[in-house]
Amino acid sequence: MVGDDLITVLGNKYNTDILTATGDAKSAQDLSDQLDVPIATCYRRINELEEADLLELHDRPLSDEHRRVKVYRRKVDGVEVDFRDGLAVEVEERSAVKNRLDDVWRDLSSRE
Repeated sequence: MVGDDLITVLGNKYNTDILTATGDAKSAQDLSDQLDVPIATCYRRINELEEADLLELHDRPLSDEHRRVKVYRRKVDGVEVDFRDGLAVEVEERSAVKNRLDDVWRDLSSRE
C-alpha cells in the first residue's frame, strides 16, 4: 500500500484503536464492546484494515453457542511516518516468533 493510502486508512476513525486492541486476537463483537464502536462500523473498519494488509483473520474458533466466530489480529507492530524529505512510511511487520507463540497458545487452549 502506498504511504498516502496508508495514512488515509490510519486516519479513519477507530482504525488505530482496532489495531491497538488486536495485539491479541479478538472478534468483531469483542472489539465493538471493548471500543464502544457500533458493530456495523466495526466490520467496515475490519474490512478496510484487512484490505490495507494491517489486520488478518487469525482463527475461527467455536463460540459458546457452537458457531464459528472470526477473530482478527493485527499484522503489524508499528507504523512510522516521516515528513522530512517527503512522505516516507515504514511498516514494522509483526514478528514470526510472536505469530508462532500465538499459534501454539491457541492450540494448547483449544485442547482444554
